[in-house]
Amino acid sequence: MAGTVHIVGAGLGGLSAAVDLTDAGYKDIRFYEAAKAAGGRCRSFVDTVLNITVDNGSHLLLSGNWAAVRYLKKIDGLKEMTQCEAEIPFADLASGERWTLRPNSSRVPWWILDTKRRVPGSKPTDYLAPLGLLRAINQSKLVGEVMNTKTSLYERLWRPVMLAALNVEPAEADAQMAITLFKETFGGGGAACKPIIAHQGMSSAYIDPAIKYLTARGASFSYGRTLRGVDYDGQRAAALDFGDEKIVVGPDDIVILAAPPVVARSYVPGLITPEKFKAIVNVHFKIAPPAGHPMYLGVVNSITEWLFSYEDHMSVTISAADEWMHHDREDLARKVWAEVSKITGLPEELPPWQINRERRATFAAIPSEAKKRPGPKTQFGNLFLAGDWTATGLPACMEGAVRSGNAAARAVLETAQATSGAAA
Repeated sequence: MAGTVHIVGAGLGGLSAAVDLTDAGYKDIRFYEAAKAAGGRCRSFVDTVLNITVDNGSHLLLSGNWAAVRYLKKIDGLKEMTQCEAEIPFADLASGERWTLRPNSSRVPWWILDTKRRVPGSKPTDYLAPLGLLRAINQSKLVGEVMNTKTSLYERLWRPVMLAALNVEPAEADAQMAITLFKETFGGGGAACKPIIAHQGMSSAYIDPAIKYLTARGASFSYGRTLRGVDYDGQRAAALDFGDEKIVVGPDDIVILAAPPVVARSYVPGLITPEKFKAIVNVHFKIAPPAGHPMYLGVVNSITEWLFSYEDHMSVTISAADEWMHHDREDLARKVWAEVSKITGLPEELPPWQINRERRATFAAIPSEAKKRPGPKTQFGNLFLAGDWTATGLPACMEGAVRSGNAAARAVLETAQATSGAAA
């Protein structure tokens, strides 16, 4: 393919777009990343306080996330991950109960008939509640309007699962996104619910192999490059302004803006994007997990929502965490550690800790914001969009980010084909 592909942003959206375009024959792909490293919110770094490698945010990929799995296979990142059985362990901090959800492999959910596979105290008919979401197909509805959110099973299963995926209180979330999540995970049976964990950190699986894959095929990466503006010439992007340098966009060149929505909205005239966001807080503790502790654990009736265990540390994820953004850091660390200590049996004394708080972690997955999500094409013929905030049908997640890159690459190829056809 002729022309250069300029990609602003080296997160999962930009990387997945580049992988697809490289495979389609583009030889000259150039990344411009504002941060000092690629990955966006899906990255690992050495924390200077703990002196260990931690993830910017802990993520749980499921086998039903087909686009992310395909991406990982392409870049040879799956070898850096551990695929678990279709089991999701939970702990109830209030009652002290423990259980493990175990869906069977097929789409026919016979597992709900087995008391050992389902949530304690639940009945098989309780698991039909998500079917209520089907009433919202092609409608702008809240989850709480079409699904019963007043049951014990909702609090012990559906709420923690949806809260982690949607990063907004599920009852207030867009039902269309919830439908897609259920169809592609629980709706696919246990075969689609196998957790895949980046046991050596997110960068080792999602980012470093992609950079290796792309650079081996001619791509280049420039870091510390913050976009200051885009110059336009009629219906095309003509130059990228980085303050100290303007990159001319040639007549056959392509630009993919794989940046946060606030950046895209600032530099693409007339672009409408989501404007409301939700926070995520991650608390890391430098302490080895006890022997036999699960790699991931859902926790209910607690501040802790998901507890991830690594070789040399444990990490807690708190979704929709706006209320904790201004809370005293040490007090929050102590509150969370008290819960982790109770769950794991580890000493009550607070180990070395670190807190990462991201105020604008994801767009708010509510109907009003869902309507503002643009597709990959813009009014400018050579300018395309990627990012988990675009119209993927999913909430802001790794799978959505990868699909956004796939969609941007398809749009580029469709445009190139249409242009070549018109020229002929």
